[in-house]
Amino acid sequence: MIVSVPKTVRKLYFMIMFVALSYLLYYAMSWLGEWLSPIENYGIPEGTAVRAFDHAEVGDDGLDARQRLRFYYWFGE
Repeated sequence: MIVSVPKTVRKLYFMIMFVALSYLLYYAMSWLGEWLSPIENYGIPEGTAVRAFDHAEVGDDGLDARQRLRFYYWFGE
């Protein structure tokens, strides 16, 4: 069996370039995905804040869920 050194070197060079460019493309797409993704700001509410989807009974202020939702849309709080 005859092994051609120039062909082997070309194949090795192609494989190394293919892996390097694939690696570079992977990290470029990963960076782009992180840059485009929104900031996760879904932390636990502090103080008297409640989440909009929580089912709460009538609170101390006497408002039911529908009235609280209306005030939320009206005042933004």
